[in-house]
Amino acid sequence: MSDKRQASLSQIAADATRGYSTSRATLRFHLLPFKGIEGWYVSSGSRSRSITHCSHRLMVLQSSNLNGATSSSQVSTASLIFPLASQNFSKTCSALKQFTLSVTNRLSSIHHDSLFVQQVADHYKLPLIANERCGSWYIPPQRKAGSTYFKSTDGHQGQWSFSTRRLNLQVLEVVGQYKGCIIVDSTRRGKSMPDALSKTIPIWCAVMNRLLFDDQGQNIGLQTPTAVVAPSEQSQIEFRLDGFVADAKRLQIDTSILRQKLSGPLRPFFVTPDHPFPNLPSQAQKPYHPVVCLTSSHRVYGAENSEDNYIQGAGDDSESWSQGLTPAIFWRHKDTLTSATNTEVPSLIASLVTGEQADVQSQHTAATLITPTSSIWIGSNGSIDSDAWDAVVCCSCTNPVTDLEAKNKAMSTKGQPKVLHLPVPQGKLGSRALRTHLHLLAPFLQPILESNTSEDATKPFKILFTCATGTDLAIGTALVTLCLFFDDDGNRPNSLDRRNENEEVQTDKDTPRVRTKIDKLLIRRRLAWITTAKSDARPSRETLQAVNTCLIGR
Repeated sequence: MSDKRQASLSQIAADATRGYSTSRATLRFHLLPFKGIEGWYVSSGSRSRSITHCSHRLMVLQSSNLNGATSSSQVSTASLIFPLASQNFSKTCSALKQFTLSVTNRLSSIHHDSLFVQQVADHYKLPLIANERCGSWYIPPQRKAGSTYFKSTDGHQGQWSFSTRRLNLQVLEVVGQYKGCIIVDSTRRGKSMPDALSKTIPIWCAVMNRLLFDDQGQNIGLQTPTAVVAPSEQSQIEFRLDGFVADAKRLQIDTSILRQKLSGPLRPFFVTPDHPFPNLPSQAQKPYHPVVCLTSSHRVYGAENSEDNYIQGAGDDSESWSQGLTPAIFWRHKDTLTSATNTEVPSLIASLVTGEQADVQSQHTAATLITPTSSIWIGSNGSIDSDAWDAVVCCSCTNPVTDLEAKNKAMSTKGQPKVLHLPVPQGKLGSRALRTHLHLLAPFLQPILESNTSEDATKPFKILFTCATGTDLAIGTALVTLCLFFDDDGNRPNSLDRRNENEEVQTDKDTPRVRTKIDKLLIRRRLAWITTAKSDARPSRETLQAVNTCLIGR
């Protein structure tokens, strides 16, 4: 064998023993069984490293000569016997990582962290709010007061932003009711705190304080964790606050209603397992509402397998590992799932998910009225099974109810159908497919609205927009309708022909009202109506791009 080949194998052996093999050291390898994995570990002294797993067994011979005498020379290729299936060490390391990041270990880590979350809630006596989609894994449903959608990308270095797409005004409802709240999130290995908690939420609090309390001298400025955010980064964020406030004001939010919910400004505090329970300053002199930003997982400094199967941020990026499992299903069957073995978990999850999907499809969910209108409602497909609607726009691959066609005929008047079914799937594919169907909304809704306007414009006219969840595609179809057929006061003008230019319109009281052209600002304002009324609305970027293409490209 060539010297190059021998050197290569010697290097592999050295890597396998984490550098414990030297040219002068005596190597003694032993085969040790590893609990929970069908394979073997190679041990060198007190340190060990996996060489292979599954059914392949690695046989490592003691570095010795033929008569049994131990050799002190450098390990040779003749002293190691590797089966062909065990030569790929990258696959070996990948397999060990997959075992460490198994669903079983993730669920156990989530349950472990949830105990700390509940301990913090008991300490501060404040309600728990999940920052989706990770936060809900760590909060038992009976203790969950709501959800938020603060994105970490809005807090990334140099990309700080205040989202006008997700205003998270529902937080003010909880804060006003309980005088504060705890927002729960987590992050994966490498950080002690997610950017959503360390920067995005502090930015949001600062903007809300400027909107609601700046004129009362109660603005407390930007508050960030000093251990995470450097002073230079703090200064750069503060420099952009004026622009964020201006963006929020352009949405024309009714701040008087929001101000009535709060008795003082919002002040963020930061809690992690490594630095729990900071003391909250007294509110005697300056009243404020604490917003506790709680990181549920403690920081792991080493590799994934360095914490005895504990996974930092185990609930993060659940689409990649959950196999359809949701936080609601996990908490309903927590004891069964956490006690199952690795081989039992996949089939157990499959059976639980199948059963839950059948239950969800049979449930009737209430729709939400989008104010200031009195006509636009948004819900899931389960909301269709009702005779309360004058028109329905449904987004789904298949008809969500078996009698949809019969319902369409029953609701029709003068040959005009009252149900529009848009055959689009859920997810990104559905959002992209929505672009090719949004143009059907105007010809479907305009005759219905004109008929209702001519008969009785004061009569409450109810149009329902649905999709499987009621939080994405339905938001897109309702948003297009709001932009096309409703003015800034949420009314339906006599003339329903929206123009892409400024135009003066006569109302019933002969009072001129100016309609502005459809642009991104108008779309953001109408979206603010939806997100204010429906706290769980979370339209994807692809859905909003489909709306922009439909409206601005007209």
